Amino acid sequence: MGMTAVEKILARASGKDVVKPDDIIFPNPDMVIIHDGLVAAAKEEMDELGIDEVFDPDRIFFVTDHDVIYTNPRAVERGFKNRIAAKEWGIKNFYDAGQGGHGHIFPLERGIVVPGMFMFDNDRHCTNVGGAGAVAFRIGHEVSTVLATGTVWTQVPKTVRLTFKGTLQAGVYARDIGFVMASGFKKGGFFGMGIDYRVLELAGDLDQFSLDQRVALTSSPTEMRAISIYVPPSAAVRAYYDKHAQRPYEAVYSDPDAEYEAELELDIGALEPQVALMGGPQNATPLKDVAGKRIDHAFIGSCGSGMWEDLEIAAAALKGNKIADGVRLFVVPGTQDSTKRLQETGMMGIFLDAGAFVLPASCGVCASGRLGPTHAGEVSISTAASNQAGRFGNPDSELFLGSPATVAVSAIRGEITDPRTFDSIVQFGQGS
Repeated sequence: MGMTAVEKILARASGKDVVKPDDIIFPNPDMVIIHDGLVAAAKEEMDELGIDEVFDPDRIFFVTDHDVIYTNPRAVERGFKNRIAAKEWGIKNFYDAGQGGHGHIFPLERGIVVPGMFMFDNDRHCTNVGGAGAVAFRIGHEVSTVLATGTVWTQVPKTVRLTFKGTLQAGVYARDIGFVMASGFKKGGFFGMGIDYRVLELAGDLDQFSLDQRVALTSSPTEMRAISIYVPPSAAVRAYYDKHAQRPYEAVYSDPDAEYEAELELDIGALEPQVALMGGPQNATPLKDVAGKRIDHAFIGSCGSGMWEDLEIAAAALKGNKIADGVRLFVVPGTQDSTKRLQETGMMGIFLDAGAFVLPASCGVCASGRLGPTHAGEVSISTAASNQAGRFGNPDSELFLGSPATVAVSAIRGEITDPRTFDSIVQFGQGS
C-alpha cells in the first residue's frame, strides 16, 4: 500500500521509510515558527527549567505579526521581551515589526517555505503552507518542548481526499469554496463526517488555482480542526518556487494506491458567492440570503486573504469608487513586500482615494481587533480567518466573512453586495 503526500513528508522528517495513520513519530522539522504572542512566555518557561539554549537557532523563526503597533503597555513589554529572547538564543531569523509581515504569508511569498517541507508552528493557521505543498503542524503551548528538544511526539493523522469538479464562475473565489468546505465538514454537514485531526488533501480540477488561491483554500477548513490541508503543487506553483525558493526543494505527491479514510467530491462549478454568518466560516450561506444587509466596517487581509493577488482583486473594485458614507474599510497587506508594491504600482493611491485605511503588514483587525476594532452594534464584513463573537474586540458587534471581492464591493455600496454585480470584478476574473 502506498502513502499519501503528507505521510511521505512525515516519514522523511522522521527518518522512516513508511508511516501509517495512528503511528507515533518524533519528526525533525525543517523549520519552527513562533509568533510574537508566545515567544516571551516560552522564554520564561524555559528559563524556569534552567534551559538556556534552543535546539537549533538557525531553524527557528520569530515573527511579529499580531502587535506590529504597540497600543498598550502590555504589548510594549512583550515586544521588549521578544527581542531579548531572540538575542539570548541567537535567533537570526527574527522578523520583527516592519521586517516581514504576516507569518503565514511572507515565508510563502519569499520562498522561505517551499514544497515538501515539514514544520512545527504554534498557530493553527499554519495550514496555509499546504497551499505550496508543504506541511506544518500546530504545537500550541508545546512550543517550549520543541524549542528545547527539536521535536515532540506526533500521531500520524488519517487523510480525507476531496476532489474538485468543474471551473469557478467569474466573481466566485477560493474563499467562497473554503466556506463551503468548512460548512460541509461541520457536525451534520453535507459531507457527513468531521475532519478533526485529519489531513484534507485536495484533488481534481486544481490547475485553475494559483498560489494565492491555494493559500485561500487552506484557511477555512482549519476552523473545523483539520490538522493540515494539502494541495499538490501544480506546474505553475513549481515554476514559482523554481524562481523564488531559498532552499532546494522536492514537490511531493500521493501514491496512486494511497489509502484514504474517505474520498469525497465537490462541484465547484455550481458554486455562487458565499457569506459566513456569525460564529465561524462553517456557518456559510449563499450571499443572496443576506444581500442588502447594512454594514459599518470592512476589512481585507488576514492569513486567508492577505496575499498580493487579494489586494489586486480589491483594487479592481475600488478603482474610481468611494467607500460608502459611514463605512470604515481597513486594507492590510500580508507582507512588507506587498506594501512596497502598493506604492510602486499606484495601488496605494487607489485605496487611499477610495477612502480606505491601509494598515501595516500584519494580522491586522483579525488579531482580536488590536487595529481597527468594531463597536457594539456595528456590522462588519471581512476576509478574516474567523468571526466568533469578540474577534474584532467587541463581543456585541455582528461579523460576516466573504471573499476579497465581496468585501470590497460591499464597502462601496454600504451593504453586503454580490461581486458579480460589479463589471470590474467580473472582468478581472480570479485575479490569478
